[in-house]
Amino acid sequence: MSEPSAVQTPQAFPPRIFSGIQPSGGLTLGNYLGALKRFAQKQDEGIETIYCLVDMHAITVWQDPAKLRQQTREGAAAFIASGVDPARSVLFNQSQVSAHAELAWIFNCVARLGWMNRMTQFKDKAGKNAEAASLGLYAYPALMAADIMAYHATHVPVGEDQKQHLELTRDIAAKFNHDYGVEFFPIVEPLIEGAATRVMSLRDGTRKMSKSDPSDQSRINLTDDADAIAAKIRKAKTDAEPLPETLDGLKDRAEARNLVNIYAALAGMTAAEVVAENAGALFGTFKPKLADLAVSVMAPITTQMNRLMQDPAEIDRILGAGADRAEAIARPILDRVYDITGMIRSRR
Repeated sequence: MSEPSAVQTPQAFPPRIFSGIQPSGGLTLGNYLGALKRFAQKQDEGIETIYCLVDMHAITVWQDPAKLRQQTREGAAAFIASGVDPARSVLFNQSQVSAHAELAWIFNCVARLGWMNRMTQFKDKAGKNAEAASLGLYAYPALMAADIMAYHATHVPVGEDQKQHLELTRDIAAKFNHDYGVEFFPIVEPLIEGAATRVMSLRDGTRKMSKSDPSDQSRINLTDDADAIAAKIRKAKTDAEPLPETLDGLKDRAEARNLVNIYAALAGMTAAEVVAENAGALFGTFKPKLADLAVSVMAPITTQMNRLMQDPAEIDRILGAGADRAEAIARPILDRVYDITGMIRSRR
């Protein structure tokens, strides 16, 4: 292979969306409304969409291997059941495309220790015993940056809790470009939108709905049947006050606002429209209405997920085909990174 005489750098980047979800536990209504639903919608906007089960991120904390495989397949089934079409989007699991890990090492050498020390999620996840946390948990924001930049993604749908990591991705891309005198990596933009970007716990409206919450009553799982969904909404924490006439009336009512936001996202309405439509209603009236809506939207997703999970070989085939498509995009980008950084690549 001949040595390039000069590094040629693209000046414009075609719009491309990348996002990933960790297969480290059952997905929830929060994952659907905050991510999967939007992922499917983005397919209709004329922008290339690349979606990934980030299994390498998952093992930053211990995962049982058999469960990880199961959860990765379940995550893929959730993407598809939520409307992500593997023929229209690239859908794969991270570990099948080695460019993620290879570019992550380059970015480990670009990112500064001070930047990593400011990452609040490591502090939250490691807790008081940070010395016992894995190096992967500490460094995984660089892998997240590699996930995005391996595809020259220009936009990433993120929740508020991931904005800091996206800022780090921007910093790494900008420093790489500056250090090597190129304009090779795009400065990615976040996509934060919609009424239920952050779906909160059904038991505590100040905490995010999480698959890791000890209480199963705090969340609606994508595998819950209609009876379980309805029961959890009936038992969701609220207050004794009726719904107000305007959103301002929900300012200090976290649990009430959460249920209104969930209704809005499921119905394709704004929270203001939901409040106006249900002004004066007590939760004894509003909850059954929300339960019926949630079941009508979520039950078909659960049914399709269950059907897909009956054929794990087909899920694996879909993920493998997606990985081939992802590799075709990422490998030339990684090859240019090696050229830019001075790595000799003489194998044929």
